[in-house]
Amino acid sequence: MATPPRANRSQEPDRPGISAARIRLGRVFRVESADYLLLLGTTLFLVAFGLVMVLSASVVQSHLEDESFFAQALRQGVFAAFGIPIMLIASRMPEKLWMRLAWPVLAASCALQVLVVATPLGITVGGNTNWIQLGPMQFQPSEIIKVALVMWLGLIVTKKEAQLGDFVHGVLPIVLVGGGAIGLVLLGGDLGTVMIMGAMLLGSLFLIGVRLRLLLPPIFAAIVVFVLVAVSSENRLRRITSFLDANCGSGGTGDAISDCWQIQHGSFALANGGVFGVGLGNSAAKWSWLPAADNDFIFAIIGEELGLIGAIVVIAMFVVLAVALARVLRGARTPFGRAASAAVLVWIVGQACVNIGVVLGVFPVLGVPLPLVSAGGTALLTTLFAIGIVLSVARDPEAPARAAARAAARKSSRSAATRAAR
Repeated sequence: MATPPRANRSQEPDRPGISAARIRLGRVFRVESADYLLLLGTTLFLVAFGLVMVLSASVVQSHLEDESFFAQALRQGVFAAFGIPIMLIASRMPEKLWMRLAWPVLAASCALQVLVVATPLGITVGGNTNWIQLGPMQFQPSEIIKVALVMWLGLIVTKKEAQLGDFVHGVLPIVLVGGGAIGLVLLGGDLGTVMIMGAMLLGSLFLIGVRLRLLLPPIFAAIVVFVLVAVSSENRLRRITSFLDANCGSGGTGDAISDCWQIQHGSFALANGGVFGVGLGNSAAKWSWLPAADNDFIFAIIGEELGLIGAIVVIAMFVVLAVALARVLRGARTPFGRAASAAVLVWIVGQACVNIGVVLGVFPVLGVPLPLVSAGGTALLTTLFAIGIVLSVARDPEAPARAAARAAARKSSRSAATRAAR
């Protein structure tokens, strides 16, 4: 009796587990919008690039502090390993969840900030009391307030959409509540973070269509508060006056240790890099010459090791990120989506501009990190979480139905072709 021929392996159906996994993976990426994929891809590139640069910039300081060359880089890698899944999970959540969480998260983050400025739990770093120590954990509640403001702005704009043209009933309540949360951070003296948060609050309102004349009073009030706070601290006033000193960047005058040191050595690092850089890992500034080399001044290390070309690539990636966020903002279908996307756009792109501007000598030293690139666990987690919220806005709710319709049409055409061949 003849045995039937063995079936071709290529024609055998996949095992159920493998087939289901392939279908799920396809659903995650194939049916998403181009804006979703552009934003996700740019974010992942910047995170991966940041891990490489934190490793390069932190090896010397890590060895001095922890007797391990890779301690800071490993910490950053752990935060990235948690932050990326958090971002992807957040991207699958509905906006109703974010609106439900807005008030509780804002209240909890503000309570933590009160502990920072009003209890011994607060930790002062570089003249700013912006950290809190809870057991083994040390983090910045102000970064959590940023995420809370993203969700809260989406909620409040949804509720007050019809009143945003009225200053008293629309704009003023938003400015008072948001300004109160920002004021708690201001009590800790972190003027750079306060600037970013204020820009988030007012800039997002402008981007979603609130008229500029309604925003001018809070803008003028913010400028007055900024000036008063800047001149009230000797440390901040000294940084500003050293920035205004035309000879500071060249080392001509000023106290090079306390005032001009960081500005000078940031400029030296950029100049040392030239066009093509000295090579990854070959920075001289990170050998205890440039403070905060892996954090606030990591762009100087990028310019030194990767040169002008590497610096331009980083700037170009943030431009792409800005375009992706702007496209999501333009395509958002709900008031929550527009407000949240606008807030994250101003937050990340504005902070990147400030950080790079400080290194280039355009702004005084304000102490804000380069988003997604600089070392800092709290900042990385909260930034990725905020981008996850925008990704949830960027998702196309009709894409799965269209993909299913296309698959059904292809299957029907193949069936018709098979019947015709028979």
